Amino acid sequence: MLDCAIIGGGPAGLTAGLYATRGGLKNVTMFEMGMPGGQITQSSEIENYPGVFREGMTGMDLMEPWPHQCQHFGLKHEMKEVKRVSKSGEHFVLDIGSEQVEAKTVIVCTGSTPRRAGFEGEDEFFGKGVSTCATCDGFFYKNKEVAVLGGGDTALEEALYLANICSKVYVIHRREEFRAAPPTVERVMKNDKIELILNASIDRAFGDAMGLTGLDIVFKDGTAPRTLDVPGVFVFVGNNVKNQVLIQEDGSFLCGTNEQGEVIVDLKMHTNVPGLYAAGDMRIEAAKQVVCAASDGAIAGMQALEHILEQA
Repeated sequence: MLDCAIIGGGPAGLTAGLYATRGGLKNVTMFEMGMPGGQITQSSEIENYPGVFREGMTGMDLMEPWPHQCQHFGLKHEMKEVKRVSKSGEHFVLDIGSEQVEAKTVIVCTGSTPRRAGFEGEDEFFGKGVSTCATCDGFFYKNKEVAVLGGGDTALEEALYLANICSKVYVIHRREEFRAAPPTVERVMKNDKIELILNASIDRAFGDAMGLTGLDIVFKDGTAPRTLDVPGVFVFVGNNVKNQVLIQEDGSFLCGTNEQGEVIVDLKMHTNVPGLYAAGDMRIEAAKQVVCAASDGAIAGMQALEHILEQA
């Protein structure tokens, strides 16, 4: 039986393994089908991870030493897919194909993926002008005009963030009304650097070999299409939470989740099931930053250790 099973090999999962094993747990396995590292390995430039600031640092460069460090303290990596986690008495059972593995504690760090809007050119220019993280990429557009697609809290909050960096921010929303909290909407409406383009959607993103150069905007009411000459667009139309491992045979979740499927945790990454923790982008109110995911993992790893010590 494992002391701790970690599902997911991104920054949260790796850091959870580091803290759990360095803290004294001897039988800790991280289940990750691919090479560890997570979504950040796809990033072409990293400037906002503390202590890491050099020209040409990619996400792959950042994450390359992490697995070696974690495995040095005893973390094991199994390239196997966990289909489901369920509770059996005081322990957990992981279904891994035809195999079952028991664990005293489980830390789920499977993350989430930004939902694509589906406009033409979105995939072609993703990472070359199309982004889903203003905190990550906003600085690259300092004193330039950019666009934000979406009408929820995240979209408007990120638009306000970008307005502090960029010369102008166009907010494109398919409806007249916003789903965001009224105070956030009010702040956006009062910001002189933000222009609202409502009842509209992006029809096409276009550019050249260097990246995005503009967007074609269409309107629901038949208003003449509009072209925005912008080098960057930030898409915030929701996230797909990778919570499948928590879905039980009857369709319910093993632990509490919100309407978006994000796992509900407290400040110590505890779910409402003792011994089960969630960390990183799959939890509620996640900042979706590498440094924050690593922090979550550290907390979850320490809590798993504490839980086992209490049960001894």
